[in-house]
Amino acid sequence: MEETKLGVIESRFADLIWANAPLSSGELVRLCGEELGWKKSTTYTVLKKLCCRGLFRNDAGTVTAAVSREEFHAMQSQRFVEETFQGSLPAFLAAFTSRKKLSEEEIRQLQALIDRSREG
Repeated sequence: MEETKLGVIESRFADLIWANAPLSSGELVRLCGEELGWKKSTTYTVLKKLCCRGLFRNDAGTVTAAVSREEFHAMQSQRFVEETFQGSLPAFLAAFTSRKKLSEEEIRQLQALIDRSREG
């Protein structure tokens, strides 16, 4: 995927698609009119832009996700760690936990992720 960053409005648009896909392009126009106050032309312009970036597909008037919300957020997170912490997840976690104390549940969840990573 060419660009993993979305602006605020693009994110709201993407969330509409992820929450409702697959959907017809007409239904997307209706949703964008209701939720974002957009006209048909704006909806199609932004859809085309995000299709070109590899996030969504518009095949024969049916809009689907090429990348799931979870995959997208994983790509964003990876890019952030690479750009900000030279790819070091421990450096990111050290910075994060220096300002926020982890709960016991968060520590348990992180340990479970580490354990699964060791196994796989």
